[in-house]
Amino acid sequence: MFTSYDDYLKQKLQEDPEFAKEYQRLELPSMLARQVIKMRVDKGITQAELAKMVGTQQSSISRLESMTSLPSLSFLERIAEVLNAQVEIHFVPKQASDLKQLSN
Repeated sequence: MFTSYDDYLKQKLQEDPEFAKEYQRLELPSMLARQVIKMRVDKGITQAELAKMVGTQQSSISRLESMTSLPSLSFLERIAEVLNAQVEIHFVPKQASDLKQLSN
């Protein structure tokens, strides 16, 4: 029996290479979605309101937040401006095993 979701995830990533590959593929869109949702909700802004402030359709915000499309850098910069944030991009050397990052 697992004591936490993190324990379950670590074991699943170690035992299932296909799951691990898909998890890694979705890591960036998931991170972006979570950050935009958190900042938007913290400011009390709906998707429709954010879209209007950014100059786009609500469906574009929905696609970003549901991870059905990866947004362009210019789109992220427009969202960041409205949310009073900045976009930072970093290249980080890959670990011998991406699982090491989860265990830390």
